[in-house]
Amino acid sequence: MVNEDRISELSEDLLLKILSLLPTETVTSTSVLSKNWRSLWKMVPNLKFEPKSDQSKYYNPENIYKFLTLHKAPVLESLHLNFKYEADILNIGMCIETAFARRVRELVLVSLYEEDKKFSLYDEVKMVKFPSVLFNFNDTLEILEIHTCFLFHFPSRVFLKSLRKLFLNEVNFEDEESVCNLLGGCPSLEDLVVDGGNYCLEGPFTIAVPSLQRLTIYDNYPAADLGGYVINAPCLKYLKLERFCMLGCCLIENAPELVEAVVVEVYNITNENILESLTCVKRLSLEFSSSFDITFPTGKIFDQLVDLELTTYESDWLRHNGTEWWKRLLWMLDSAPKLRILKLTGMDDCERDLDKGEAWNPPECVPECLLFHLEKLLWKGFNWQQEDEEEVATYILENARRLKEAAFFVKRIDPKEVEKLEKSYELLDELAIADMASNSCKLVFGSI
Repeated sequence: MVNEDRISELSEDLLLKILSLLPTETVTSTSVLSKNWRSLWKMVPNLKFEPKSDQSKYYNPENIYKFLTLHKAPVLESLHLNFKYEADILNIGMCIETAFARRVRELVLVSLYEEDKKFSLYDEVKMVKFPSVLFNFNDTLEILEIHTCFLFHFPSRVFLKSLRKLFLNEVNFEDEESVCNLLGGCPSLEDLVVDGGNYCLEGPFTIAVPSLQRLTIYDNYPAADLGGYVINAPCLKYLKLERFCMLGCCLIENAPELVEAVVVEVYNITNENILESLTCVKRLSLEFSSSFDITFPTGKIFDQLVDLELTTYESDWLRHNGTEWWKRLLWMLDSAPKLRILKLTGMDDCERDLDKGEAWNPPECVPECLLFHLEKLLWKGFNWQQEDEEEVATYILENARRLKEAAFFVKRIDPKEVEKLEKSYELLDELAIADMASNSCKLVFGSI
């Protein structure tokens, strides 16, 4: 029996691509395979130091630094660094300097320091102060991700000439000037994600980036009417705001080029202009299940909107306060005269108590979009057991003159529940024989 080393026959370029998919700790171990492999690991362009255990030598930034000094690849495509202790930060700084000297294009920094601590707004937040001087100048870095417990202070403007994507997860800034000096020093920035953090700011987190095209903000920490966000991005095309609550402000001051926006669970904002700033979007997704007290403007303001997604599930709080899901739907249909695609998403296994809210009440005038433009209705999680959902579905079918397709997807029913199956079939039959306004509409029924 002959032992064949077929993998060594592959080209060096292909071998390096294969090794780039593996953790660096595994890559270095290949040096013992044969003489040909002894130095191959030094040429791998993607390095990921994600140790398997605390005992790994790659949990020690000093060893990582030594590794990087031996690295010979002409360009370092990506470097992923995890570190666990506050004392590691200086060696991590040396690693970053070395990576910059190797013209690194993607840098991911993950602090595992105090990773198990769940911070409260009122706790003393213990963070790692990062040597921000490292970002004073770099012209090759294109992607930067920073995760957990970092505190940045930028007394002067950085210069990250080529940075296109920036991801900040639980990152904190010493003051508002530091935010300005970081974002203002990224003239090519196109994609920004801000996920939590900013506990130290007294004022709003201001995003003023002329080149920015995509912005995503998650904020799961109630701030008791403090802080917030101000957005000034004249080239912004995509905006997602998720889980804001009890913030001082959320102001979109300049975003005239917006095409798509997603707003999920945003409420209790002291000063906001969210919806009235999205009038130019063509695609809009709104999810409000627990509260709905952001300002809803009136009039046909969404005159560019062609694709709308709304949720049909809601809390008792919403129904008690007269903001049933179908009211939000009617508001949007009236506000979007050119709407062509309507997507509704519900929780079809959730039975609502209709006694706590108003029953469906059709409008006096049929919305313009139903009469002239709506072509597709997609309803996922259609709750056939809820009378208001049946009535809304029937209303749309009976008034949407240009409708080409209406698809309803319900939760799969156990075949053993015969009575439930029969009732669901009866309802779907009723929809199928509705007096539809469109003769060419295709009805689709399915399960999820």
